[in-house]
Amino acid sequence: MRENFLIFGSPLIGEPEIAEVVDCLRSGWVGTGPKVQRFETMVSQYLGVAHCRCVSSCTAALIIGLQLLGVGPGDEVLVPAMTFVASANAVEHAGATPVLVDSVPGTGLIDFELAEAAITPRTRAIMPVHLAGRPVDMERLARLRDEHGLKVIEDAAHAIGAEWRGRRIGALGNLTAFSFYVTKNISTIEGGALVTEDAEIAAEVERLALHGLSLGAWQRFSDTGFRHYEVVRPGFKYNMTDVQAALGLHQLPQLDGWIEDRARLWDRYDALLADLPLETPPAPEPGTRHARHLYQVLLDPDAPLGRDELLDRLIERRIGTGVHYRGVHLHPYYRDRYGFQPADFPVATAISDRTLSLPLSPKVSEADQDDLVSALRDLLAR
Repeated sequence: MRENFLIFGSPLIGEPEIAEVVDCLRSGWVGTGPKVQRFETMVSQYLGVAHCRCVSSCTAALIIGLQLLGVGPGDEVLVPAMTFVASANAVEHAGATPVLVDSVPGTGLIDFELAEAAITPRTRAIMPVHLAGRPVDMERLARLRDEHGLKVIEDAAHAIGAEWRGRRIGALGNLTAFSFYVTKNISTIEGGALVTEDAEIAAEVERLALHGLSLGAWQRFSDTGFRHYEVVRPGFKYNMTDVQAALGLHQLPQLDGWIEDRARLWDRYDALLADLPLETPPAPEPGTRHARHLYQVLLDPDAPLGRDELLDRLIERRIGTGVHYRGVHLHPYYRDRYGFQPADFPVATAISDRTLSLPLSPKVSEADQDDLVSALRDLLAR
């Protein structure tokens, strides 16, 4: 039995982040201001994209992005059934209809063949999700977009640092939303970003994230002189604060090294789990860089414990794990509103019933892995 609980997804926050937050608090400027601007510049340079605008969450970025793409009532948006519900929720908030698409076995990524078959005259956009940090096939996505005239907003909540054919996810020409939530590869505790090559879209993101104001607080109250704002369109309260950005300023430079750490732990899991009744994740596809956000295993159907019982038994041993995810179609709102059945999305349903995410972060030690694997070996012994 471990002395300390192994927390799933606990962030690694160092002294430089703490000092930057303290500097922010002492400066008297804690809202959206110069640190957010610095962080936005750093993210855009890291990704190789012209513009980044930081917001309060990836969900906020998706909601704003859909609005800027002109998605609204009467439109359909293709969304993977295997994703966090925020993806589908953003479509609902736009007043459009999420059309769920089943997954590719193994990776859990959206099945583009099924997505193409689901296109109707009302289909306006597609929202691919780079699940667990694994890039979707960006060439296949581009063909689908161009052949059918679809708008694209990529849900890259898991995928900062992921690459497709040598280019970062976010820099391949589509609106792309990222998350900096507490469990992500880098964290501002809460926060997200929307990136684009279009300067007008970037400016509109900034406006919509703060009530639709023509000027943010930094422009209105800094030492350049007071200026009045005007509301140019109704917006939201989705801005990121300097306190949050202070963390990101020191987290982002560590990202590539942390992904390497995650890859090392990933390979070690592969070796340690090889003889247990579960399926480890497929290797990254050639020509890609997996961001290694989640290490997901699939419990064998004939394992001695069911997935939920296994979760409970691991907690008893002071080990935290996660479930990513129960498919969108299984949640009561979507099930009841659209009449979805588990059999409508068999791959996503099977993943929902069997998936288990193991702790994976720079904070996880080999001793932590050994404790987890030892517990799994005891609990899954045949």
